[in-house]
Order: sequence, then C-alpha cells, then structure tokens
Amino acid sequence: MASAAALTGAAALVVPAVPAGAATGTETPPPLPGQVVPGQRTETPALVRGIREQAPDAGSAAGAARAYLEAEEGRYRIAHAERDLVPAGTTASGTRETVRLQQRHHGVPVLGGQYIVRMENKGGERIVTGTSGKYFTGLTTGTTAEVGEELAVERAVDRVLDDLGAENFATAPREGEEERLPLQGTARGLVVLPMGTGVLTQHVTVRGTDPVDGEPVLREVYVDARAGYPVLGYSGIKTFRAPAAASGQPAPEEAAGQRSTAVRETGSGVRLDGTSVGLDVSRDEERGLYVLRDRTRIPDDDHGDRALTTWDARGTNVGDVSGQWPEGIQEFGSPTPEFGGEATEAGAVDAHWAAARVYDYYRDEHGRDSLDGRGMSIDSLVGVTEFGQPYVNAFWDGRKMVYGTGDAEYRPLAAALDVVGHEMTHGVTEHSANLVYAGQSGALNEAIADYFGNAVETDVLGIPATDPDSGLLGERLCRTKSPRECALRDLNDGRTTTKSFLGLDFLNDNGGVHLNSTIFGGALWDAREELGADLTDKIVYKALTEYLTPLDGFTEGRAAVLAAAQDLSVAGDGLKALRRAFTAHGIVPGWELALGVDSEPLLDRINTTGTGLGAGGGWWAASKSNEDGSEPYSVWAGRADGKGQLKLMSPNDGRYHVNPATDGTTVVWQAYSPGAVEILARPLAGGPVKKLWAGRSGGSVTDVDGDLVTFSYANVGGRSGVAYLSLKNPADVSTVGGGTYRRAYSPSVDDGRIAYQEWRRVALAARAVYEWRTLVVDAATGETTVVHEAPSTTSHGPTALDGAHVFWLAERDTDESGTALFRAPLDGSGVAELAPQAGWGPLRVYDLTASEDRVTVAAYDPDAPLGNETTPKLHQFEAAGTPGAQGTYKGRVSCNRGSQTHPAAVGGGQVVWLDATTGTTDVVTRVRPTGGCG
Repeated sequence: MASAAALTGAAALVVPAVPAGAATGTETPPPLPGQVVPGQRTETPALVRGIREQAPDAGSAAGAARAYLEAEEGRYRIAHAERDLVPAGTTASGTRETVRLQQRHHGVPVLGGQYIVRMENKGGERIVTGTSGKYFTGLTTGTTAEVGEELAVERAVDRVLDDLGAENFATAPREGEEERLPLQGTARGLVVLPMGTGVLTQHVTVRGTDPVDGEPVLREVYVDARAGYPVLGYSGIKTFRAPAAASGQPAPEEAAGQRSTAVRETGSGVRLDGTSVGLDVSRDEERGLYVLRDRTRIPDDDHGDRALTTWDARGTNVGDVSGQWPEGIQEFGSPTPEFGGEATEAGAVDAHWAAARVYDYYRDEHGRDSLDGRGMSIDSLVGVTEFGQPYVNAFWDGRKMVYGTGDAEYRPLAAALDVVGHEMTHGVTEHSANLVYAGQSGALNEAIADYFGNAVETDVLGIPATDPDSGLLGERLCRTKSPRECALRDLNDGRTTTKSFLGLDFLNDNGGVHLNSTIFGGALWDAREELGADLTDKIVYKALTEYLTPLDGFTEGRAAVLAAAQDLSVAGDGLKALRRAFTAHGIVPGWELALGVDSEPLLDRINTTGTGLGAGGGWWAASKSNEDGSEPYSVWAGRADGKGQLKLMSPNDGRYHVNPATDGTTVVWQAYSPGAVEILARPLAGGPVKKLWAGRSGGSVTDVDGDLVTFSYANVGGRSGVAYLSLKNPADVSTVGGGTYRRAYSPSVDDGRIAYQEWRRVALAARAVYEWRTLVVDAATGETTVVHEAPSTTSHGPTALDGAHVFWLAERDTDESGTALFRAPLDGSGVAELAPQAGWGPLRVYDLTASEDRVTVAAYDPDAPLGNETTPKLHQFEAAGTPGAQGTYKGRVSCNRGSQTHPAAVGGGQVVWLDATTGTTDVVTRVRPTGGCG
C-alpha cells in the first residue's frame, strides 16, 4: 500500500479525501480563530493554535478535553468524543496540560488515530489553547471479524517467513532446529486501518529468529479480518543502523526480578576511549559485589526495583533478548567500586555512564522523569552476540537498550554517547508521539532520535555547532578509521526531499527509516546551528511531546515544529530561520510531486503489499487495490507496450487476488480467503475463472507457460513446497518438498520444464548430512535432471528458464560478499557463474527473471554508503554471454531512485517491475534499458 502523507513506501496507509460534511451530514464548519491547518483526507483539523476557549468542567484533563471536542462538534467533526476517544496519556508542565486521545471505531482502536488537546489549567479552570493530530472522520467499516486469531497468526507468520526468504534466500535450518518453527505470532486484537472507509484487521506481532541469518525478528502484521490476507506489515525494530537488529517488550517485572537488595555507592571506570569517569553504583550484599545500579537518579518511592542499571549479557544471543528478558543475566559486577577492564571491553562502563548523561539531559533540560516521564527503570544490556559472533548494532526494544559486542573495527555501540542518546530517545518517542516505525513517520522517528542523541553528545563533550563534524553520528565507534570515515550518518549531509528522498517498500529499511532520516534530521540540526542549542532543543521536544502523532510525516513534522516555536514566542527572524531550514531540505507542502522517474507507467498507485507481478508474450499482470487501498486486491492485465485497455482478470468477490503470472495467453494467480488459498486461472481472451488448486497457504511464486502452471506453497511451520500441474487436467498435481527434512523453493516454468531449488537430508549418522540441489523436471516425461548440487552451508535463491538454460542465484558460506548468478544448460552440463559472487561489485541479489536475450536481477550494494545504492536496482546480463566476462554485464535497466523490485521479463531487454520512487508503488517499464547511471 502507498501513502502521500504517512507511511510512505510500497506498503503504507492511504486515507481518502472526505468531502466537507460527508461524515456527519452537516454543512461546512465555520472558520476557526487563530492558526488552522486543515486535515488531509479528514474533516477534523490537523492543527489549531492561537485560540483561548473555555473547556467544560469535567474533572480530569482527559474528561475536559473530550467534553470540549464534543461541545465543538461543528468545528472538529468528532460527534462522539466521549465514546470514540480514549485517554492515551496526559502530561503536565506548570500550568500546561497536553492530553492525548486514541481514536476508536465502534470500540476498535484505529491505527494512528490520535488527537491532542492542549490546555492551560489555572486553579481547576481549563482554557484550550490548541489541538492537533489525526481523527479519521470517514470510517464506516463494520467491526465483526470473519477471521479468527488462530488463522491470523498462521497467515502472519507465513508472510514474515516468506518475506525473510525473499530478502535472504532459502537457507538450511540450523542443525537440530529442523522441526522448530523459528517464528511465533501473538494476537493483539482487532485494529482498524484508516484507509478509505477503514479496513478491519487482526493485529499480530511476529517474533523470533531469522532462519537465514540469525537476526532477531519483530514484525507488526495486520491481517484483513474478513479475507485473512496480511495487508500491512513492518518491522518494530528500532536500531541505530540498518539493517535492523531486534525489538520486543518484556514485562517490567521480568527485569526487576533479577535484582537484589543493594546499598548506594560511588564508583569509577574507564571508557573505551581511555577516559576515566565516575559511576553511580550499588553494593549488592547477596552477591558480595559492587554492581552497575544507579539509584541516585530514579527515586525508589514504593518501587524498590526501579533504577538505572547495566546488565552483563556477554555471550547471550541477540535472538534471546528480543521481546523477552534473557534468563541468567545479572547486573554487571566488580569486587571493588572501581570497575576494571572487563567492564570496559564489554561496553558496560560506557553504557552506564552514557545512560546517566542522557537521563540528566532530559531531566535538566526538559523536566522529564525518565523515558516515560513517570520514572521508569532504565536497563541496558551489553555484550550481546549473534550466535557467538560479533554483533554490531544497538536497539531499543520497548523496555531496554541492547548493545552488541562490536567487532575488529567497531567498538561496542555503547561507546558512542550519541548512539546511547539515540536509543534512549526512541524510548521517549514511544512514550509520547509514538511515531510508527515505517515510511515517513519512521524516518521522522529516526530523525528525532538522531537529533537528540547528537544534542546530548555535543553538549556533554563541548562540541560547537560550527564544528564541521558536529553532525556526525557514531563517529567515535571505530578503532582505526577517522571520525568521518567511521560515522554511520551525518546530519550535515545536505540531503533534500527532491534530490535525496528514496521511495522504498517496507522490506527495504522499513520504508527508508534510516535512509531518509537525515532529510528531516538535517533540517533540525541546521535550525540548532542558527537558533542555538537551548532554544531549538526546547522547540523540538515540545513538538515531539505536544504536537506530533503516530502517523505524521515530514510535512506534519514541519508544521509541528513551527507551531511549537511560536508557542515559545519565536517570531520574526527566528521563525524565518526555522522555515528556511525546512525549505532548504525540500520539506514544503506538496514536495512529493517533484519526484521524477525515467520509466513509463503502466499501472499507477497499485496500493498493495506482499504481491509480485508477472509478464510474458508481450503482456503483464499485476494486483491492484482502489485509490485509497481499502478494497481487496484484484488482478489486472495489460499490454507491455502500454497500448489498449486494461483487463480485469479476477472476480471482485472479497478475496485478495495476488502474485499473478502470465505467458501472454493465460493469467494465473493466488486468491486468499478465510477458508483457503486457491490457484486460479483465466484466459486473456476472456472466459470463466478456473480453480486449479486449494491449500492452507500460498507462497510468493506463481508461473505459467502454455499448459503448465507451477507455484510455491507452505505446510505448517513454513515448510516450503513446489507444485506443478496442467491447465487441462489440474487434478493431476505433482508436488515436491513441504516436509521437515525435504523442502522445495523458487519454481519457474518454460517450454514444458520446471526448475526449482531443493534442500534435503541425504544421510543420518552421528551427524545429519544435508544438501542443496537445483533441478529441472520435464513435465511430459517426468524425467528429473539434477543440474547442480551444493552443500547445505550455501543459500539458494530464485530460478529462471529461457528455453535453453536454467539460471539461479546462490551465496556460498565464505567471506566473499555478494551473490553469484549461475547458468547451466538444461541437461546440467557446463554449470558456470554468469556473474561470479565476488566479480561484479559485488552486489547482493534477491530476485531474478530471464528472457531469451537478457537476465535481469534486482540487487543492491551492501557496502555502499547509506543512500540510493543500498536500495534494490535492476541490473542486466547477456543470457548467452561468456561466463564471468566483463562484457556479460549490460548495466542498469533504470536510473530511478528508490526501490525497484519484482522484475518480470517481457522479451528482449524489456522488463516490467514495481517501482516505489515516487513514494507510491507503480507498475512501470522501460523498452530500452538505460545501461549506465551517472
């Protein structure tokens, strides 16, 4: 799904325009006094300030706020504030009160539906000074689910497993884990997505470990509660660097239960940069040790376990701390108050010292009592590994900070004060604006974390704003590199929306949360240099805690910061400087319209997620929702030259019709319903839809050529299988894989043959032996040819056929980065690397399509500086070229910015693909590939 306002990317929220009076039947409301920013696609104003209106006497602040909005229904169009707005937290500072109200639709929470009322409270008499946020007035969807939680969890887990396989290829399960499901889903209840009239979904949190690379997984998935299709999904991991690490939320008492009684002490330690620092520690009488537990900052009151604490998690796998408190860890201890080399090398001294500095900053500068504003404990885990190997990342998981070991070049990430400030600011954001961690709102979340992380560091270390390195983040992490070489981001990088914004799907950096963050963060940092640290910090903090709401993007972020500045009496040249900072970074209303492309659109704003497209015989086929993304998907087909009328292939029957394929004669696709996933087919010339197969779960691959159809599917536990059948006799279906010790992946079909990847157990002795095989099946004779065999330590990706050759992708278990593109004749002779793993960039490839002339892959450069080249682009090779020769590589298909995914070969060098450059996802093509991009 796509968005012009909130979750920008290939999967996002789209809220349609609602004509004035449409939701309530009343006439256009009278103009409000003061400054008013109209809501986009809702009748409720997005921002109102400069008013002073009496709030009804209703006891609590939340009660007064709701009573005020209901009394002013003609202005705010919130007819039943008492019923539809639930208190979501009130913060007070002096006489100011900020009330957050969560929208509900017939009792069901609305994702991102949050409205804020700002008031002054003098002696119990409340005056409303402004409002802001998103209240969606056009919602009419019913709230009765037809899909239960059990099926929703199953479909959500299947989707995440499929997504992980698309990102990282299929890899053998770790020994002893063949029967274990690597991911677990937890039902969170019903949620309405504010798209159009609303989409009722089951919210599922999927946690676990990526079976491919061992990274922890946390995905928030929303499954349509009527058809059982996952319509929205994004990672809940809030990390300092991309790719992300892990996230979760253990119960506070899990951490508290590990503590024992202690006496407050003063200690010391040495940071990783060699600086000696004082530490607030405690004496643990039960262990007979001094521990990194600071009770000087967070008052105990009646909560005897509240503290600022650093925990020894050395050797703990990062997957075991995601969403849970790991067993057996203790507070980092020392026999004396002077913590020695072990605490230094683990990053414990840095983590403990830095967390105290960040706590002090928020307390002293903004009057905030810990991350939640209510004195919550602050816990840091240090020394986390990735299956015993170095882990170079840090993250906030909703309850604690987690820091990896670092490696030969990078110190533990707690060694950088700006990193610690960044992660702790994620906690502040989660307990205030709670910006959804995807697309523009996610980039805004990262930008604010970068801003305050860097603000703390520059203030503590005394770095002037004029220092050219003042905007660097993570620059002190490296052991050998210079600060500028080491830095992972730079708030002074000068990125703008028009030249630097990257439209991405949610499988790529969660829709650009890191890649686009310095556009907004850079504007804030420019303002800090212009207006000064103290004033700008107060402006940004006020915008975060009193104005921003979960689905706000760059434009709403600008409006919030400007309004907060005016509240703080910034005017004249100061306000001009603030506006200038945003304008210089391209953050102006309507900036999305300036994003350009070099491709030809075939189908725009498809508003879908989790579905590919197909092409062949001069035609393409793709799934599409309606303009606001609220309708189940339909399959459309069109000519690749853009001529003629589009053809609707699937019925509009409430099911989600996805992953279509075509050979220019027939279109085949998958249809999701609560009962099953079906494979359907229909001739392009017209005729009835034919049911070919039905099962519990579909895969991401469907392909057709002539009378032969192939597709992937999954049995319980994500055990992947491949099936193929005849259009004329679909009951005679052949399957392979789908078991615990034999699985099949990535089928393709051409000229009567099916290619696929297979992983299987070949021996069972003291230690099981597994292997990978690339196979080609002659459907007419049933003869199977083993084209290639490889050990189970490799990972295998998609296959493609062109009538004479089979192509596939693989990555060896070596120190080489990048992906190898293999080619072999159909009889298996002469297997060669058309593009060696280390020979053309090297790039990381994860999608593949082939015609008789060209092989096209979607690939990105994992070693490039954070930016455009770290997002997937389409590259082409000569299908019959000399393996490994430089001339085989023909260059780029398109120079569009943003993600280019799901290529499908039309013929010759032409492909169609899904392109998210404009911030929405479109089906596009280029007749002639560009070759090179300057």
